[in-house]
Amino acid sequence: MRKVPFVVGQFYHIYNRGVDKRNIFSDGQDAERFLESMKEFNVEEPIGSLYEIKYERKFGRPTSKKSKKEKLVNIVCYCINPNHFHFILEEVIEGGISEFLKRLGGGYTKYFNKRNKRSGSLFQGRFKSAHIDTNTYLLHVSAYVNLNNRVHKLGNTFFGRWTSKKRSSWEEYVGDNPHSAEDDSLCTKEIVLGQFKNKKEYKTFAEETLGGIMERRYGEEAPELDSLLLE
Repeated sequence: MRKVPFVVGQFYHIYNRGVDKRNIFSDGQDAERFLESMKEFNVEEPIGSLYEIKYERKFGRPTSKKSKKEKLVNIVCYCINPNHFHFILEEVIEGGISEFLKRLGGGYTKYFNKRNKRSGSLFQGRFKSAHIDTNTYLLHVSAYVNLNNRVHKLGNTFFGRWTSKKRSSWEEYVGDNPHSAEDDSLCTKEIVLGQFKNKKEYKTFAEETLGGIMERRYGEEAPELDSLLLE
């Protein structure tokens, strides 16, 4: 039982890393699989496996399991790094966050272990969470999560040639392509973007916020907000 239970309509910073701080994403294939799982597992009723979904789409035949299309959570933003991930999630239905993370972690661990001929846990225990209890906090955490790869100074070598546009939801927030299909979007961006005049204003806010976080992270002091973020 968590100390702070998840409540429908509330926002939470969710994060976890690999057991023994090991890498949980080795390359672009791993990252793509994780992102695909984020999208496909975010439905109210179980979907079975990603294999079943791909089979149905390829051959146009019904799989053994169907799911309701109602979402478990709203994914506000995300970032995946070699050995950890960050989300901001809004609980949409009761138990949605826990169920989403259970499916995501379990499915990805099976995939990763099979691909790497290993067994056992992949993630370091239960995922961590922090309740985002003010709007100011929400906006600042969105900047931290969207730009988390910059926080860790990963540069452009992260995941080899895998496009940097998929490492986080940053491109969804500030990208220049207005015609991108809604199906390609993982995030419910208007929760944050709707509070700014345009993408450019949010971009400025986020980069200035990150600058302050970086200065404190690599300086001598870490205010309370940053101590919650910098895990």
